[in-house]
Amino acid sequence: MGTPDYAVRVRDVRVTYPRGNVEALRGVTLDVALGERVCLLGPNGAGKSTLTHVMLGLLRPDTGSVGVLGSSPREALAAGGVGAMLQETGLMRDVRVGELIRLVTGLYGARRSAGEVLAEVGLADLARRPVTALSGGQRQRLKLALALSGKPSLLFLDEPTVALDVAARRSFWTVLTERASTGVTVLFTTHYLEEAEQFADRVVVLRDGSLVADGTVREVRSSATGSRISFSTKDSIDPGRLARLPGVREVGTRGGGYVLTTSDSDLTLPALYQNVDGIHDLSVVSASLEDAVVGLLGKEAS
Repeated sequence: MGTPDYAVRVRDVRVTYPRGNVEALRGVTLDVALGERVCLLGPNGAGKSTLTHVMLGLLRPDTGSVGVLGSSPREALAAGGVGAMLQETGLMRDVRVGELIRLVTGLYGARRSAGEVLAEVGLADLARRPVTALSGGQRQRLKLALALSGKPSLLFLDEPTVALDVAARRSFWTVLTERASTGVTVLFTTHYLEEAEQFADRVVVLRDGSLVADGTVREVRSSATGSRISFSTKDSIDPGRLARLPGVREVGTRGGGYVLTTSDSDLTLPALYQNVDGIHDLSVVSASLEDAVVGLLGKEAS
């Protein structure tokens, strides 16, 4: 395939499902550079899985074009450049873990040994266990092993940490971080926003089949309503008085104290101390990625 100058290139892709006439993707355009770690965010039905299937060549768009590693999605898959871990992935029954991985690594030309792949995902001790005897978390690790079996340069991971406990999720992302450090491009979807904050170089937010945000975590966070100032006082305060402070966009209460949402905490804090006596237990929290996503998606984000 030669040396591509991009990992994924999507241009004005549209997909409509005939049943119900659902417009799943509405002119999506997206570039993913080689070596990037990109997280696709959005509520159920936003188009994340549809976009992933289009990029994998599993679904042909109605209009638009898709390039993967310098060729078509199907050509990139056939060349072994792409690994995928999808929510709907089924696993062969009546085989053992090691047998399945040996089969798949063999189909990829034995670029990696089965033992190497199993060790990477923490399944070396379960090589002789039947696939049907695996727990939910172990099945997720096996799916990751299958995605890594061909030594891909591009990985698609659709909700990869579902069914994993906190420790297993941490171990999972350790594996992916090490893989990404070798230059592998990673596209993933998740409902755990802390995973996006910790692992992604870039966040792409979809809503109703359209791209509504695209940037670094910091850039997307900056689209949120601002910082939150929480504090308590010994006396009650008129919320209208707090709402008139510079930068304040919203006034709320919590646990007997007050919460101010402000577009500029540097402006709000001095004015707060000048106008309110007896302030204590004050804290300032910058807007999180969750705040930004909720703001972009509105009620859907819940």
